[in-house]
Amino acid sequence: MKQVIQNAHDRPIHIWTEDIDEGALQQLKNIAKLPFIHKHGVAAMPDVHWGIGATVGSVIATKGAIIPAAVGVDIGCGMNAVRTSLKASDLPDSLAEIRHSIERGVPLGAGGNHQKSGPEWDGLFNRLPKGDVRWGLPLILAATNDEGAKRAAGQLGTLGSGNHFIEVCLDESQDVWVMLHSGSRGTGNIIGRQFIQRAKDVMEKYFVTLPDKDLAFFAVNTQEFDDYISAVSWCQDYAAENRRVMMEEVIRNLRHHIKKPFDLTTEAINCHHNYVEKENHYGENVYVTRKGAIRAREGDLGIIPGSMGARSYIVRGKGNAESYHSCAHGAGRKFGRKEAKRRFTVADLEAQTQGVECRKDAEVLDELPAAYKDIDTVMANQADLVEVVHTLKQVMCVKGA
Repeated sequence: MKQVIQNAHDRPIHIWTEDIDEGALQQLKNIAKLPFIHKHGVAAMPDVHWGIGATVGSVIATKGAIIPAAVGVDIGCGMNAVRTSLKASDLPDSLAEIRHSIERGVPLGAGGNHQKSGPEWDGLFNRLPKGDVRWGLPLILAATNDEGAKRAAGQLGTLGSGNHFIEVCLDESQDVWVMLHSGSRGTGNIIGRQFIQRAKDVMEKYFVTLPDKDLAFFAVNTQEFDDYISAVSWCQDYAAENRRVMMEEVIRNLRHHIKKPFDLTTEAINCHHNYVEKENHYGENVYVTRKGAIRAREGDLGIIPGSMGARSYIVRGKGNAESYHSCAHGAGRKFGRKEAKRRFTVADLEAQTQGVECRKDAEVLDELPAAYKDIDTVMANQADLVEVVHTLKQVMCVKGA
């Protein structure tokens, strides 16, 4: 169900839900006031909720400027999914051993150590400006013997924490899928935070007043803008590679534990949901920032996960112009992490993840399904944005915690 909000002299706000809190709505209104927002306005997906500066679940098209906080600090965060030729009957009765094997094979939580080197890795780093002090990243240099590069290399192929996960799922035909969620890890966080601060410094330098200081921006044809585009593009590639490396490790684990040979029958779907790209909408070239949203052009395949114990969906985009060819990236949080831990118990977590091989302890309590919006309601609200291709239900979930 879509609603449109427009105040005098502001860009319109297209919202694909009625379930939006006042804080998130005010953030959307703040963005709609900015002079460089594309004339067709801002789009809010059905999983929209409050974020830093910009809401999570928003699509922002801009001309002549980019807002680093609207991209966020988990640059390139997104999903990867692949269908195998395995059936549910090919899986062992207990998936505990497979889960523990994946938890050993893929470093979880903060940090990690998957040291990388070689031509492909060197090429990735060579795309970054060489430690340009103007944007405060002497930490990340092209040479892979630099301390920052070692840190980034060490985290390639690692899951992270929070809502990042690795799952084994079954679809409606009992086909086995592997699905995972992660981003650019600590390196993207460092780059994101430094550029957000740099944008605030620019606003202060030029006495720019904003409805929210986290909406600080870089204007085109400036060194800061060019450096940010270079860095954010690199982070997005890093995030996609991070997911690819993890997927290889998970598939290796499955092959080790499941003796029946199997193939990957669907090309991996690898899509960002925290990123910025230059696109053409309504006949004009604009920068589209998707913060908690995926691209859903006509025919695009995408992944919309639920939460631990809830369904997830493989979807095909319908190319809805008013959403800037976008859709939701997941269920969207209903309660913050602290509030979820206050409201719910480990017993609630156990009940809501019944039938799923996963951790069921206080460290992952804030990730239980009740902490999120209802994924089926989210899907119903965006029927004009995507069509469902497959419905997945996880049988095993790995969390970084």
